[in-house]
Amino acid sequence: MLAQWLAKGHGRNACRPSRPLFTAKVSTTGLKTIPFNRTHLSENELDYLAQAVRQGSTSGDGPFTRRATGLLRELTGSSGVMLTTSCTHALEMSAILLDLRPGDEVIMPSFTFMSTANAYVLRGAVPVFVDCRPDTLNMDERLIESAITDRTRAVMVVHYAGVACELETIGELCRRHGLALIEDNAHGLGGSYRGRPLGSFGRMATQSFHETKNVQCGEGGALLLNDAGLVARAEIIREKGTDRSRFFRGQVDKYRWVDIGSSYLPSDVLAAQLTSQLESFDKIQFLRHAVWRRYHEELADWAAENGVAQPMIPDGCAHPAHLYYLLLPDLRERQAFIAHLAGRGVRAAFHYQPLHTAPAGVRYGRVAPGGCPVTEESADRLVRLPLFADLDEAGVASVLDAVRTYRVG
Repeated sequence: MLAQWLAKGHGRNACRPSRPLFTAKVSTTGLKTIPFNRTHLSENELDYLAQAVRQGSTSGDGPFTRRATGLLRELTGSSGVMLTTSCTHALEMSAILLDLRPGDEVIMPSFTFMSTANAYVLRGAVPVFVDCRPDTLNMDERLIESAITDRTRAVMVVHYAGVACELETIGELCRRHGLALIEDNAHGLGGSYRGRPLGSFGRMATQSFHETKNVQCGEGGALLLNDAGLVARAEIIREKGTDRSRFFRGQVDKYRWVDIGSSYLPSDVLAAQLTSQLESFDKIQFLRHAVWRRYHEELADWAAENGVAQPMIPDGCAHPAHLYYLLLPDLRERQAFIAHLAGRGVRAAFHYQPLHTAPAGVRYGRVAPGGCPVTEESADRLVRLPLFADLDEAGVASVLDAVRTYRVG
């Protein structure tokens, strides 16, 4: 599925969508308010939800779980796909599968969501925070090797905004040091690196289907297993540490508690919603890329005049138009810019705060040599603009007008 989608130029040749569902809301001041995010209602979503309820069993591993899993296999190229209740839970499963022990270390960016670190801290591991690159905001591959110690077990990469990390360099480093490469691909479904889908490079990868993601089911996730040797144990971990799945396949006469685990399997109702969203993947991507391109092209002159940085997409990287951000000159300008947009009915948002300076990050982690100065500066400067599939022409024009009326300084 991804190969065909990429061949179409990120959905540019897909069928033109019907009239967008987005309608600007009216605030008490009479201004039209454009929300930061609004979920897309895919074509069969309500019908599938009703089917899931009527089928008489709404627990996990039902018909829609199997359908959604098959669609994800096509999209990611991964044969070992397991739906989970969240990307956080997929990360927790990856930590268990790594057999982490207290004191083991996992290298990761400081510029990421707290779940990236929390999943490993729960196993007693120590997150080692590495600074990000100033151009893509991904973990700086040049700084990873100096963070490796004799306790390092894995390197966790996060593809910020769905733009790939420098996977060739990082993969070679992991092979040389005998470390597991894990991908937090919460932003990156549909993205690729040198023609290969994100999520297919690490020993494991995690996906998010939170309502803020390109395809969503409110709360949901998936664990991609690119090491066939992990699949059997992952199935047990996801089923509360039991061999229940083997029992239902008739491979054992009863199921028992055989390993540690938790309840990581989502309801088939959530899988029904996700199935419809995945079936609409091309349409959703077409719509999101259209918005992303307009922002990028029509704000270029304004950004240059005001010393504002736009996203940078390296050669060989195809992004999924997950988010569009701007980097203002400093924190004061960032706050003034967000307030300016809000005054014109546009809801913008900043993003991650550095994990290495967070109370839990200080308590449970350590900072790689050299610290994370780029992360600290970027976190203070970044603003995300509204970007969702049903943001119509008028909505995009309103955002562009609001941005271009701001002057730095």
